[in-house]
Amino acid sequence: MPEDTTLYLQPDVVLKLSNMELLARLVVEGFITGLHRSPYHGFSVEFAEHRQYMPGDEIRHIDWKIYGRTDRHYVKRYEEETNLKSYLVLDCSRSMSYASPGQLSKSLYARSLAASLAYLMVKQQDAVGLALFDEAVTGYLPPHVSRAYLRRLLRTLQTAEPVGRTRTGSSLHQVADRIKRRGLVIVISDLLDFQEEVITALKHFRHKKNEVIVMHVLDPLERSFAFGEDAQFRDLETDERIVTLPRQITESYRRAVTQFIDRYKKECRELRADYVLMDTSTPFDVALYAYLAKRSRLY
Repeated sequence: MPEDTTLYLQPDVVLKLSNMELLARLVVEGFITGLHRSPYHGFSVEFAEHRQYMPGDEIRHIDWKIYGRTDRHYVKRYEEETNLKSYLVLDCSRSMSYASPGQLSKSLYARSLAASLAYLMVKQQDAVGLALFDEAVTGYLPPHVSRAYLRRLLRTLQTAEPVGRTRTGSSLHQVADRIKRRGLVIVISDLLDFQEEVITALKHFRHKKNEVIVMHVLDPLERSFAFGEDAQFRDLETDERIVTLPRQITESYRRAVTQFIDRYKKECRELRADYVLMDTSTPFDVALYAYLAKRSRLY
């Protein structure tokens, strides 16, 4: 294992890990290490961690296990669950299985990201839940905050393979209907579906007073279209195939992708939802910062 835990923020390092719980722990430890080294440290973000006992602190908050190891008194910053309930909404459709050479699949990247967010949320004493979807919601765990529940959630992510076709809009509506108490909704998806339907579903979350972060996950080649001379393209959900010369359509493809992304950016901005664009080579701390920044604005 690398001595520098910040290396686990790099997706290519994650390829070497097979256990989702270990992966999440190492990513979050690397993130916290990097946060303390960076200018982001102290931007109204505090972790559920220990600090040295100060006169006036309640004795019942002393961590006696730490005292037994160090002979010093430390208290936990957070002892009780916060009021924040978070919902990780993960795309498990077959389009998420795509991976260009040398990259994580979008599915593995998104699941690793969701696992790391869940681990960080529980560390913050926030309740976290999980919804999986393809054509419909295929799995749902309501928000809770306990280590045992986190392990159950991580086991679910471990086995959440992309298998179904995509109906993002209707699936998100189903998730919105299940949320009875408003909270923070984090959608993790390639969003490769009818934009009007997806945007309408995002409005459903906001109509119910939820805070929303959209984490738009793409493969680098889906953005650049930097393929070779001629290529065969296969739809992962319908198996439809087409042969073309990428260089002949690269510019028009890139313009279309830029318009596609810009539309989501614009609509999220108007909804006052956070939009985070990333590809599968983006370090995980980008998404973790986005969560903490949103969280800090809610308190």
